[in-house]
Amino acid sequence: MNIGELIAQLASLILIVASGPIIIGLLALKQGNL
Repeated sequence: MNIGELIAQLASLILIVASGPIIIGLLALKQGNL
């Protein structure tokens, strides 16, 4: 595995982890539960 593939996998993992709370926050905002 080269450095480029490693960085790409790490970036996609970070995006998935970061998008979780963002999606939950948007759903809560849409329902007005903040």
